[in-house]
Amino acid sequence: MTETTTFEPGPVRRPAGGRIALTVIGAVLVLVALVLGAIGSVLVWAHATQRDADGFYSSGGERLETVSYAITSEHIDLGVRPGGRERRFDLGDLATVRLAIDPQGEGPVFIGIGPADDVEGYLQGVAHAEIDDIDQDPFRVTYRYVEGDAPAGPPGEEGFWAASAEGAGNQTLEWELESGDWAVVAMNADGTAGVALEASVGVKADWVAPVGIGLLVAAVLLATLGAVLLVTGASGLHPTAGPITGPEPVRLEGRLDEPLNRWLWLVKWLLLIPHLIALVLLWVAFVVLTAVAGVAILFTGRYPRSLFDFNVGVLRWSWRVTFYSLGAFATDRYPPFTLGPAPDYPATLDIAYPEQLSRGLVLVKWWLLAIPHYVVLGIISGAMFGGWSDDGATGGPGLIWVLSVIAAVILLFTSRYPRGIFDLVMGLDRWVYRVIPYAALMTDRYPPFRLDQGGSERVPVPPSATGTTASTPPSAPH
Repeated sequence: MTETTTFEPGPVRRPAGGRIALTVIGAVLVLVALVLGAIGSVLVWAHATQRDADGFYSSGGERLETVSYAITSEHIDLGVRPGGRERRFDLGDLATVRLAIDPQGEGPVFIGIGPADDVEGYLQGVAHAEIDDIDQDPFRVTYRYVEGDAPAGPPGEEGFWAASAEGAGNQTLEWELESGDWAVVAMNADGTAGVALEASVGVKADWVAPVGIGLLVAAVLLATLGAVLLVTGASGLHPTAGPITGPEPVRLEGRLDEPLNRWLWLVKWLLLIPHLIALVLLWVAFVVLTAVAGVAILFTGRYPRSLFDFNVGVLRWSWRVTFYSLGAFATDRYPPFTLGPAPDYPATLDIAYPEQLSRGLVLVKWWLLAIPHYVVLGIISGAMFGGWSDDGATGGPGLIWVLSVIAAVILLFTSRYPRGIFDLVMGLDRWVYRVIPYAALMTDRYPPFRLDQGGSERVPVPPSATGTTASTPPSAPH
């Protein structure tokens, strides 16, 4: 008698490599879509609001003046190849330039655009001022002055000008772009010294609106494709969450991994470059998938489990990098490249999966209800110390960074990481990582305004462990 053994097939695990690739490609497409959308929006906005009645995008009038005989621009290279071969492209299809001047004197003025070599030949030995630099805010022109004498004759008598205008009062010159090396010249029409005028530049480009609309359409298509790839890729990644035993759905822990190298913290930012590149893409995916999950919660009251697991993985990855670097400097173990839990790493993060979420809260908790926490996080992370200056956005370090650097400097000189600073930094990090899941719709439990310091989460003690019996009156003081 032959005994037959039946094997029950186990669950088939699909390779994670393809899913990760889909997720990364989706994140890249969403990034590209954001860039294209921003450029397209600017072009459409400019076409709708920044053109004058003649269809030109114009600058304001600015004063130019010199005591010499001419004001010239730097060379304007529009496509001269080495050896004098011009590019085979009609630049006139791209734009038409308009130069408008308002003379500040009573005599007639001249403005012209000509080949740079011919302009240099005409002004050879002539005293003139060449515009070297222009600052916009506030407007200021820097000139490079060339010494010399008066020109041999009035500029209007020269035959090399590609476009010119002269006369008393306001003068306007329009010129379709041409390949070549050009220069702009402003002079008194009779060639005398002392040139003073207000000048403005305008550009007409008929392609702005079509290109802007095309970029917006491309951005929508790429964003849609990227979102589909993100959802498809993330739905196949299932990093298993650990058990949640703490009082909060977010469980963040860290172990001070001593002894620590005294010098390594100085170069950790360089070592983390591969992680930072990966995290940029992962956080793009995180934001997109949060929006997708928000729609799902609004209609079903449930956060899609596959998307939840992926976003938890992104937060885990971020916390390990944070713990290794400026968020704590509390370990020298290089963070693993994984969305999974990595329980043997000294920094761990788990979030309890919510079986049901409020449909109404999804509309307000991430912005309105979380505002008080955002104020606190601004201090913790440094955002509230930022602002805008003439050079753009500015910012300052938050409490976490400051305390981490202080601890690292103490480590540098004493070979010891202060335990008190570590406990405080962990409490601040824990606050941040409790707010992020709430704002990302991953829990309805409102984050506590509480600084739970220390490396481990506090687990509530059962009443029996404290000696409290069931007969204790409910009104007894706690």
